[in-house]
Amino acid sequence: MKSARSTTSAAALWRSARPAERLSCATGAVLILSGLVHLLVFAVDGGPWEGPVSWRKPVTFGLSFGLTLIAVAWVTSYLRMGARARTALLFLFAADCVLEVGGITLQAWRRVPSHLNMETGFDSAVSMSLAVGGAILVVLLSAFAVASFRHRPTGPAGMPLALRSGFAVLLVALASGAAMIARGVFLTRTGHQESAYHSTAALKPLHGVSLHAVLVLPALAWLLSRTSWGERTRQRVMTAAVGCYVVAVLGAGVWGVVTY
Repeated sequence: MKSARSTTSAAALWRSARPAERLSCATGAVLILSGLVHLLVFAVDGGPWEGPVSWRKPVTFGLSFGLTLIAVAWVTSYLRMGARARTALLFLFAADCVLEVGGITLQAWRRVPSHLNMETGFDSAVSMSLAVGGAILVVLLSAFAVASFRHRPTGPAGMPLALRSGFAVLLVALASGAAMIARGVFLTRTGHQESAYHSTAALKPLHGVSLHAVLVLPALAWLLSRTSWGERTRQRVMTAAVGCYVVAVLGAGVWGVVTY
């Protein structure tokens, strides 16, 4: 039997959503729109797609942070945690996502690198704010991950596994992001600025693949809940999907180690 949540329409879910969930989804939509707008800017203005100064960064960060914010607002509704704590974490997470995308977008329009840029006092302030924002992201998302393992999440068959696996893989994304920043800062501080800009390339596939597990896996569990398959079948499909995702993450991790 399908859960009540899985058969509820999107409009009904929006009406029943808490203010923090609505704000997070609306903010996420704005960030996604920003990414799409900058994709258009790239098409008109041109320039390199790769490198520390390109329109790629506001495009990819806008889309990624927007999707992640909406995904987190949705999937955390299945977590067994206090409403006030979840609301506070969501508000902070939404604000931090805006800070990250805003800083990156600002520097893109100024035609200077956003991360690891210590050329001027202003650039240093932006770079440090992005680094601090990244650390805050680690704390907030880790809190949600702990909540997912502390108490079994609710939802249709396969959703608890999807949530726990998604958050576990998300922690890999956070760790790889921290590793990229740490190595880049080290190279910058030791006078290897150009090398710092290119030092993150090896870990980008791992970071990108693992970042969206918290969206892909729960979305699959939700889609399976809308089929006529029995719970045991859906659970098996979900287990296989998690296994495939883990293989993809391991593959990206091996590539990162080999090319680092």
